[in-house]
Amino acid sequence: MSYAQVYGQWQQDPEGFWLSAAGGIDWVQKPTKALDDSRAPLYEWFTDAEVNTCWNAVDRHVVAGRGKQPAIIHDSPVTGTRHTITYAELQDRVSRLAGALKARGIQKGDRIIIYMPMVPEALEAMLACARLGAIHSVVFGGFAAHELAVRIDDCTPKAIISASCGIEPSRVVHYKPLLDAAIDQASHKPDFCVIFQREQEVAKLTEGRDLDWHEFQHGVAPADCTPVAGNHPAYILYTSGTTGAPKGVVRPTAGHLVALNWTMRAIYNVGAGDVFWAASDVGWVVGHSYICYGPLIAGCTTVVYEGKPVGTPDAAAFWRVINEHKVRSFFTAPTALRAIKRDDPDGKLVPPLPTLQALFLAGERADPDTIHWAQTHLKVPVIDHWWQTETGYAIAANPLGIEQLPVKIGSPSVPMPGFDVQVLDEGGHPVSPGTLGAIAIRLPLPPGTLPTLWNAEDRFRKSYLTHFPGYYETGDAGYVDADGYLYIMARTDDVINVAGHRLSTGAMEEVLAGHKDVAECAVIGVADELKGQSPLGFLCLNKGCNRPHDEVVRECVQLVRDQIGPVADFKRAVVVDRLPKTRSGKILRGTMVKIADGQPWKMPATIDDPAILDEIARALQSLGLARG
Repeated sequence: MSYAQVYGQWQQDPEGFWLSAAGGIDWVQKPTKALDDSRAPLYEWFTDAEVNTCWNAVDRHVVAGRGKQPAIIHDSPVTGTRHTITYAELQDRVSRLAGALKARGIQKGDRIIIYMPMVPEALEAMLACARLGAIHSVVFGGFAAHELAVRIDDCTPKAIISASCGIEPSRVVHYKPLLDAAIDQASHKPDFCVIFQREQEVAKLTEGRDLDWHEFQHGVAPADCTPVAGNHPAYILYTSGTTGAPKGVVRPTAGHLVALNWTMRAIYNVGAGDVFWAASDVGWVVGHSYICYGPLIAGCTTVVYEGKPVGTPDAAAFWRVINEHKVRSFFTAPTALRAIKRDDPDGKLVPPLPTLQALFLAGERADPDTIHWAQTHLKVPVIDHWWQTETGYAIAANPLGIEQLPVKIGSPSVPMPGFDVQVLDEGGHPVSPGTLGAIAIRLPLPPGTLPTLWNAEDRFRKSYLTHFPGYYETGDAGYVDADGYLYIMARTDDVINVAGHRLSTGAMEEVLAGHKDVAECAVIGVADELKGQSPLGFLCLNKGCNRPHDEVVRECVQLVRDQIGPVADFKRAVVVDRLPKTRSGKILRGTMVKIADGQPWKMPATIDDPAILDEIARALQSLGLARG
């Protein structure tokens, strides 16, 4: 079937479509209906079913005779180690960890926070929770103590599973002191903590509370899988909210299983025995969906990579992993590719990649220049796709396993089944093709997407459902072309108003990224007394570029004027060494705007390197900004 036929099939019979997709999952009790709309606009899926995630991700593959197949490949250039865990070994390790948790009183519905680096034990902890029906909340390893404390108080975990340390290329990150400080700060106290001691650092355990990972499991009977209701929360994943308070995105069990299983074949074109690699972290939604659950549910081998795109040891690190482990589908963020391109602009370090069928990009807008670079040097389809923490998988994509559609650079292609994507004006009315507007999704959202926020139903309604009644508000702005291809141009907050003209900062960034000396860039709108807002560009240059900065800036200003026009009012840009980003690679444009406008701002909890903001402030001051 073609994409159009599959999407049309979903449109004509949404319930039938998802009940059919549910056939790919092992059920304790099969669903008799797909959608539960009894609390609309709060929708749920497969509520009358019973199922277990861990069974579907681990045990059923062993039962099917594939116990000797690798389930996890851990590749850690920062520690110089690599090892493989088969499905049979994973079943043993997860069932024993679950048994130890059960022996300490963990039951269905209890919450457990997981605060770990990129090691297989992080996945084992997630799966052990799922085995018992406990609800895990993974917090990015090394996250600040205060932010961890906020999450402890919000989800009130019975236990915390952590590690002694994380490893960065230039340092050891001491997890245990951060964990201790977070527990001290939090009002809620966990009953116990389980600490995985790494060779690089052995942490001091707190007597009466902390348990050693291995000793904790010694002599304990393994646990069987506990069936849970279809709408039982599989996990809570916190995402930063605009108010500063974290939002706990809830992921329902059955919809999560059905949707992820469907995407592995339909979008990524992989199945049992294929090697799939998502170069992300288990602390982010990509790590949940496509390092841990999606590949394992589909019977793939998943790669857990503890390293960087550059510096561990060089810009060829990703290509080594792909060739060494025979990766078929590779998923990363554009920011990682830009880092590689900046170190290796001519692609001299890219070898032939015979097993790779496609590169998938998500997490932020993929600029055309980066996609061109990847297409040229990797010689495989480069597939941009768009999704959010809230949805858990792609809203729009090029469905490689159904039909490879023509790639339109700058577009994540077309909506996937389940997503009725609309572009609306401020009044909630659909706009014509090519017109910039707010991107919204007609309710109900498909299975596996968030049904609510943890302990915050009112906030869920206000954040997502109120502005455009009958729709889920994505917070992204863009347009749809005449062929139905979607273009994500900016967050809604990043659409700037210059003398009454609504302009996309993303469109300007596309132009700047096309300059031969620009490795990465960002555009923000700063306050302007006359025009309301005025665009300002930040440029990171390729390594080896030794031209005068003012010369590059002049050329970039002219490029925007030539390609977008004088209406953009793009007159200012500044060269910086780095851009401030979250650990998942998103550029902190909102914080940059506040610094530029002299407004009060708060250090973002998710920032990768706080020192970069000092450089940004100095650059802004050189332009006469950031004086507040």
